[in-house]
Amino acid sequence: MAEASEAARERGRFLARLVMLLSLSFALMVQPAMAQSILRDAETEAFFRDMSRPIVEASGLQPDNVNIVLLHSDDINAFVAGGQIVYVYSGLLTAAESANEVQGVVAHELGHITGGHIVRFGESAKAATGITLLSLVLGAAAMAAGAGEAGAGIMAAGQQAAMSQFLAYSRTQESSTDQAGAKYLSKAGISGKGSLAFFRRLQNMEYRLAIPQDNAYARTHPLTGQRISVLENLYENDPAWDTPTDPELEARFQRVKAKLAGYVLDPKQTLIRYPETDQSIPARYARAYAWHKSAYPDKAEAEVNSLLAEKPNDPYFLELKGQILLESGKPAEALASLRKAVAIAPREPLISALLGHALIATEDLDNFEEAKKVLRAAVVRDNSNPFAWYQLGIVYDREGDHARASLATAERYNLEGRAKLALASAEQAMKGIPTGSPDWIRAQDIAMVSRAAVEKDKRR
Repeated sequence: MAEASEAARERGRFLARLVMLLSLSFALMVQPAMAQSILRDAETEAFFRDMSRPIVEASGLQPDNVNIVLLHSDDINAFVAGGQIVYVYSGLLTAAESANEVQGVVAHELGHITGGHIVRFGESAKAATGITLLSLVLGAAAMAAGAGEAGAGIMAAGQQAAMSQFLAYSRTQESSTDQAGAKYLSKAGISGKGSLAFFRRLQNMEYRLAIPQDNAYARTHPLTGQRISVLENLYENDPAWDTPTDPELEARFQRVKAKLAGYVLDPKQTLIRYPETDQSIPARYARAYAWHKSAYPDKAEAEVNSLLAEKPNDPYFLELKGQILLESGKPAEALASLRKAVAIAPREPLISALLGHALIATEDLDNFEEAKKVLRAAVVRDNSNPFAWYQLGIVYDREGDHARASLATAERYNLEGRAKLALASAEQAMKGIPTGSPDWIRAQDIAMVSRAAVEKDKRR
């Protein structure tokens, strides 16, 4: 009798652990994948803003409140994860053939935002988790009563029911979002040809990967073929169907795509995709990055000089030349190009931050006042750049303003999610900054947020 009782207790302990592990695994499964690093580029972000503006307005959202963030990943994907931010993988941008294809993807993701799908996604996951837990409890009770096979059956059925409910809800969301995206493109006067082309590219990829096309019930999205059929009817009958993409916007896309390829791809791949026989602007742009990555600064500079010969006032070509010189150990030579780029595009904080970096890298104290000026302007326009805060901290430290150097460091660590370091730096800053001043209040805010994050980590 004692042995049977101990066996029952052991089964109970095992099942309790099983409930916990399965619940945790389900919770992790429904979290968005956001581990990839963010890629920041002034030209790309300007393209995203201009390309998406009419679609955002058509969706009823405010363009200034919607951000498109580029993530470094080979995946051909995009997603939203709360707020009004669309995350686009670099693999999607390099795979897309036109600006119109990217517009179709963005229109779809905006449908998730306006539909409140992230909140509802959590509700659906919670409901599915409830079904899972209930089936585990009932199955555990049956097993504890000696009906082992019946208990296992209850658990398996509950898991299947929960997953089916969750997947069905996800498919419904995706279908409604396809409709919303088509509506926004139509209202903005943008053709759906790119959207269809992108879906067909995804379908071809599924064929190559041997992904089944006949079982919609085991998928988070409807079958791609079904989505294409529905969208074909919508797009081909839309007045905007034959509306061409703005040639200037398309040219900007091809530049952005090429420079991204030069940055993220292996240089050999870039040179295959953009051979030296191709003297187009995008090809030379891509090769400039590829040569720079391969440690051929002379070849990289020659490519960018050829671009500047055609467009001497292009701020992004000037930015690239300055970057090549700076990262080749010639910061003083980089200053002329970067100063000109900032003068032409004063509202581009990423370029200003690069100029600040170059000024500091000269190690000429006469350049530090200018560095402080451009870096402060950069963080005012974009305070979410850890690198700019790091550089500003260097300037403050060299000036002997250690309190504001600590505040800049706190800003940097706060953006990087390093709460413990942000807290220590913020508290150090508060000791040397006049109490109640704007900088002191900012340091206090960072300290409060960081302290809460540290305490939360301890509880975990």
